[in-house]
Amino acid sequence: MKSLQKLILLFLCSFGVLIYAQNFDDVTIETIKVSDNVYMLTGYGGNIGISVGDDGVFVIDDQFAALTPKIVAAIKILSDKPIHFLVNTHWHGDHSGGNENFNRLGTTIIAHDNVRKRLSETPKRDKTMRPKEALPVITFNDKLSVHINGEKVAIFHVQEAHTDGDALLYFTKSNVLHTGDVYFNGMYPYIDLGSGGSVNGYIKAVKQTLMLINDGTKVIPGHGKLSNKAEYATFLTMLETLKANVLAEIESDKTEDEVAANNTVTKTYDDLGYSWNFISSEKIRRAFYKSLKE
Repeated sequence: MKSLQKLILLFLCSFGVLIYAQNFDDVTIETIKVSDNVYMLTGYGGNIGISVGDDGVFVIDDQFAALTPKIVAAIKILSDKPIHFLVNTHWHGDHSGGNENFNRLGTTIIAHDNVRKRLSETPKRDKTMRPKEALPVITFNDKLSVHINGEKVAIFHVQEAHTDGDALLYFTKSNVLHTGDVYFNGMYPYIDLGSGGSVNGYIKAVKQTLMLINDGTKVIPGHGKLSNKAEYATFLTMLETLKANVLAEIESDKTEDEVAANNTVTKTYDDLGYSWNFISSEKIRRAFYKSLKE
């Protein structure tokens, strides 16, 4: 316990300077058991996936840098073995912000080629560039397999969905899928058009993924509660409904501002509470319009 406290203190001292825009003191990392050796951690940012076993710890996404001490503490409760691998499902800071910290722990970071490219070429909010320690050291183009803790973890890339570097991960024995931000459970998704995302690519990715899983699959979404195939299919229906509604507006020569102001386009899902603080009804209508109009 003392060694863990020292590790947390080291992180607080070393990385406290990074806490400048958001106060993370009140954030609690909650642990949800998904299967015998797979867990989901929630906090502030994208949902984290954890695999523990004799081979060590395998992590999916790492939220923000300031939360690393709390995340590490939660992991240490599950396993005292080293954190060997960390996979970024995409490049956004609420999923990759802790990379440098985990690198300093000796963790090998894995991601799609485009994730490394965007992390290395895109300035942070404070206009500084990320150090090389924050970048993935193993990258892939199409798919990759990691054999750890008694099972194969299949990692596969989907094109032009949430971004241009999205990776989904399937634990083949545990029957657990981590979607990254190719699924926002019960919420409108953020489709990052500026990072290569698109409505059609997003829908295609969800369709392809649904074909790979079954009714017993546990689904860890990028954001939202632990889910399953039926709920993921409901999310697809929402995407396809919004696409059809926006296309009808486009075919009627409506402008982006007219579509953005037309609440009927998203009313069904607005009434279900899909709008949230980052992606409002208006913002999702604008995103669909811009993507489909191209």
